[in-house]
Amino acid sequence: MSHGHKNLCVVCRATPVAMARVDYCFSCWPGGPVTPPPCLRCASRIDYYASGLCRRCHPSAIPRVESCRDCHAWGATRTLGWLCRGCDGWRRQHKTVAECCICHTTAHLSGRGSCRLCHKQASMVREFGKPLDLIGANRYGQQLFFAGMAFQRETPRPPRPPQTPTPSLIQMTAGDQHVLFPVQRDLAARGRAGLPQPPDPILAAELAQRARDHAAQHGWTANTTEDTCHGLRILLGLQDTPGAPIKASEVAALRGIDLPVWTVLEVLADAELLEEDRTPALDAWFDRNIAGLPETMADELRTWFDIMKNGSVIPPRRRPRSPITIRLHLQWALPTLHIWAKTGHTSLREIDRTTILESLPPSGNPRAEAGQALKSIFKILKGQKVLFTNPTVRIKTSNSEEHQLLPADLTNLREAISSPKPAQALVVALIAFHALTPSHIRALQLTDIRDGRLHHAGRTIVLAAPVRARLSAYLDYRNTRWPNSLNPHLFLHYRTAGRTIPVGQRWVKLTIGPGLTATSIRQDRILDEARATDGDARRIVDLFGLSIKAATRYTTDLDHPDLTNLPTTEP
Repeated sequence: MSHGHKNLCVVCRATPVAMARVDYCFSCWPGGPVTPPPCLRCASRIDYYASGLCRRCHPSAIPRVESCRDCHAWGATRTLGWLCRGCDGWRRQHKTVAECCICHTTAHLSGRGSCRLCHKQASMVREFGKPLDLIGANRYGQQLFFAGMAFQRETPRPPRPPQTPTPSLIQMTAGDQHVLFPVQRDLAARGRAGLPQPPDPILAAELAQRARDHAAQHGWTANTTEDTCHGLRILLGLQDTPGAPIKASEVAALRGIDLPVWTVLEVLADAELLEEDRTPALDAWFDRNIAGLPETMADELRTWFDIMKNGSVIPPRRRPRSPITIRLHLQWALPTLHIWAKTGHTSLREIDRTTILESLPPSGNPRAEAGQALKSIFKILKGQKVLFTNPTVRIKTSNSEEHQLLPADLTNLREAISSPKPAQALVVALIAFHALTPSHIRALQLTDIRDGRLHHAGRTIVLAAPVRARLSAYLDYRNTRWPNSLNPHLFLHYRTAGRTIPVGQRWVKLTIGPGLTATSIRQDRILDEARATDGDARRIVDLFGLSIKAATRYTTDLDHPDLTNLPTTEP
């Protein structure tokens, strides 16, 4: 599969065209296939890509992983000129190129006249305390390795004597000195150079070293690391009480001088110097929306919000609900609550059955949504003994109107699956072939995919051949773009590569591309399976992990006029 090339063959949609002003690749050439010419750079007869170059030499193609040119370690890429990182550093350190005194190959030699492979073999078998024996170690062969992996010595290191751990220089003070008049600092007004220096240079140096160690573990760039250290020095210099925990709200002021905030927060949390005082986004959103309601009614809603957010272990027990559910219920109930407030009601205790029936919309989705939200509020408040009765009991509200399930636009779907962008092609293929949801896409980890199967959320999915091809292409791209990332998730973004969090919902939406949504692609896949199995609900449940009620939606819509006599096509 090609990457980064715009002109693809009009037949296979996977290989670049043979040459300019031609619409076919050599394999799909009319009357062919035609044998491609050799590569102009390396004379290779295989993996022809475009412009007279093979996949290994073309700058727009992502070549396959090969062995290192010097030590033959598997895992070298074109990034370092087909050298592993060890041999690349070896060449920069040893400039002499001659014949190795051990294996007689022409390579960069050390001061003892050996190449890196012979030197590494001797280092592996050397016993501690004894000199390096180059000839004896390489007499019976050499051990090859994977690129970037440290070798295990054959003779174990003798145990070290126990040492007393050095105490950390980072120690918090007993308390924080309260200021008389707290002010909001404007860092941008003074600039980076005009800000005070830390009063304790030793503490600043210790914290900067922690930041560099943390950056090395998570693969941060050099600029991000230096900006993080600079932000830490600024925060230490602005402290009213040196050595006290730094508040997270104070770290947010670094945005005014274009310094990263999340990296500084991670380092401070790792050093146990962070005091979390920020208001969660959901809490702030809730307070803004109930600001215009009477105080008594707002307090009652805060009780409902606390149970919805945190759940309750005291009977009646209740599990926490997702932020999306909380937002929807409050948005559906707010119009009715504001109407009650304008008519003089100051508390939900004043609301009876007649008031609710008069306030509900007459029919349709507005009535169903408002009824569901009000039932949630009154049921929880009655369970917490805030209200004496639940006036919504035995009030019937219509169910939400379900939209008609229709197939997706196959033209846009084919273009997305054949996209030269590896992430887009894989995301759309996973949804189109296996009906994964965006939440599943975001939560996928590298360890979930093994032996050609996807193990996730209690399901084992045998990946289709097109999905495996796009998965292999994406993993090559991921390894090339972020080789040092410790993020365990399958999909990465430049904002998450240095962290361990998944990509956001917006990333999934933008990756799928215009003209398509994850819901439409997923519904198209399940509809196609329902048509192919003549409405076998049990198979749909087992294959896609749906409930019986959800599977029935697809089986009952098969007789709709818009779904009959449709040609059976595959994306």
